[in-house]
Amino acid sequence: MSSSVSPLAPKHVPDMPAIAGVRLATAEAGIRYKNRTDVLLAIMDKGTAVAGVFTKSKCPSAPVEWCRAKLKGGKARALVVNSGNANAFTGKTGRASTALTAKIAAKAVGCSESEIFLASTGVIGEPLDATKFDGVLARLAESAAPADWPGAAKAIMTTDTFPKVATATVKLGKAKVTINGMAKGAGMIAPDMATMLSFIFTDAPIAPAALQALLKSGVEDTFNAVTIDGDTSTSDTLLAFATGAAAEHGAPKISRASDPRLKAFTKAFHQVLANLAEQVARDGEGARKLVEITVEGAKTKASARKIAMSIANSPLVKTAIAGEDANWGRVVMAVGKAGEPADRDKLSISFNGIRVAKSGARDPSYDEAQVSEAMKAPEIAIKVALGLGKGRDRVLTCDLTKEYVAINGDYRS
Repeated sequence: MSSSVSPLAPKHVPDMPAIAGVRLATAEAGIRYKNRTDVLLAIMDKGTAVAGVFTKSKCPSAPVEWCRAKLKGGKARALVVNSGNANAFTGKTGRASTALTAKIAAKAVGCSESEIFLASTGVIGEPLDATKFDGVLARLAESAAPADWPGAAKAIMTTDTFPKVATATVKLGKAKVTINGMAKGAGMIAPDMATMLSFIFTDAPIAPAALQALLKSGVEDTFNAVTIDGDTSTSDTLLAFATGAAAEHGAPKISRASDPRLKAFTKAFHQVLANLAEQVARDGEGARKLVEITVEGAKTKASARKIAMSIANSPLVKTAIAGEDANWGRVVMAVGKAGEPADRDKLSISFNGIRVAKSGARDPSYDEAQVSEAMKAPEIAIKVALGLGKGRDRVLTCDLTKEYVAINGDYRS
């Protein structure tokens, strides 16, 4: 965890209201870090629905495997998250650690081990000593309270420079329901399902199947449209919990994601996901520029996404932005290597609204001084027009600086 906050961090941290049926607590378990919280326990009321999406990595962590197996039950009573150790690539020892953590948590909360969900983040390949949770989780269960969401988000940080939280309030039927979310992630980020680690909580009465459908569709243009370095983590986990407590105040019980009464909620749910995803991009390791890449005029949306990701993951593009150089040649390179339909002579490129290339060549009105000044901004928008169809998509990334190399060169030190 960095001692200096990213210059791209949000200027305003929202007030996070309580979620009926959710209690939180954090502690120092000494997993890896010293003198900082590194374990989070979230306790949910009985009957809480759960949904989740996870990494598509062929080398998933032990907690990912645990959650996938338990998700079939559709119910959750507790979430345990630790930072400092990913419990990934740890073999039988890793699986034993998840089982022991769940056993300790279930005893502390008073529920079945099948209702315990787990997530770990940090170093890969080192065994996780789950005995460190013994006693700690019991104390957390006693002290858990419906407050301090930023503190909860801070406990799950690794190289993050600020805790990431978001909230939304919306009407569901006659009742007001709340959606709170937290996330962590700053490096090894190119989600292929969801995000690094992110947890969403709501008091809306939504059935597991409907919640799963909402989550699956919600990640596509939010977390799946963010990349820091092109590397998909072994531990990517996004879990959503719905306590249903708002039913007592008139919120209708929702069994289908297509229920028209869910329209406003779905929009707010997606907004929370999008907010958290942008915060991840703003906290990219060593980042000094938030970069939005829009590709339009592609054959399809899927084609536009692949081209946008090709640009976003290019070290040459990202280092040029770090150097405040509007090097459109590197963008052309990234478009061309994406393997998607493109016509060089129809291609146009803009940086922060200033067109630098048109119809396959430098724009006749190009002004180096004007563009150089625009590249000094902390937020850079790259727009690529292919002129081939109606496909359009947008992804977020950040620049690539010397600090990224320094952080990852010393990560295990």
